[in-house]
Amino acid sequence: MNVKLKVWRQPSKQQPGHFEEYEAKNLNANMSFLEMLDVVNEQLTLDGKEPIAFENDCREGICGSCSCMINGDPHGPEFKVATCQTYMRSFSDGETITLEPFRAKPFPVLKDLIVDRSAFDRILQKGGFISVSTGSAQDANAIPVPKVAADLSMDAAACIGCGACVAACKNGSAMLFVSAKAAHLNLLPQGKAEKDRRVLAMIDTMDDEGFGACSNTYACEAACPKGISVDFIAKLNRDYALAAVRTRLLGAREFVDTAA
Repeated sequence: MNVKLKVWRQPSKQQPGHFEEYEAKNLNANMSFLEMLDVVNEQLTLDGKEPIAFENDCREGICGSCSCMINGDPHGPEFKVATCQTYMRSFSDGETITLEPFRAKPFPVLKDLIVDRSAFDRILQKGGFISVSTGSAQDANAIPVPKVAADLSMDAAACIGCGACVAACKNGSAMLFVSAKAAHLNLLPQGKAEKDRRVLAMIDTMDDEGFGACSNTYACEAACPKGISVDFIAKLNRDYALAAVRTRLLGAREFVDTAA
């Protein structure tokens, strides 16, 4: 199969970008989208031209670094699929495919399809951890965890931090990312001790980084390659309200919520 690519090229963060068009010919429909870009870049290199810069690492849908906009959709046309696991059979022979980086103020373009997502790292540094000393590993049954809580925590932990939720939101909100990262710790006994501090710090940092407010369109859930539910945003809003009352009005530093 053959496709035409309309790719955003931007030499650096300081320089303006523009679209350039390329031909990708004699492709195997079963090759991945990134393998197609490898083929294009090989030809560009042989022609003495600058290859298209894009992020990739695991190519197994786990690291989330392959994020980009494909025909206006984060990660492309497939549901719950990262760019690296999108295959060329998802497109038509002769189709023109538009490739862009994520468009969000907190994700400045570094080069071509690569954006700086370190804002996510700074949010995690404010609460995406458990700071208490847990000592040696406990026996499996030493800390009982309700199955419902364990399952929900595992669902939240599936977030790979790719940023598709931000790219899909018209306000550039990071609420789905923050809610998932907070929930996967807040739901477990080990994470409840710092629940209030974690929620307040992560949301304050999210606002400081320039992410927008939740627009309640559920575009984030639709674009998420791991299917993270917007139910976690509702939980985060509830946790934030309770933490604000307890910490800022009542002066409580921490509150241990024993409910699942």
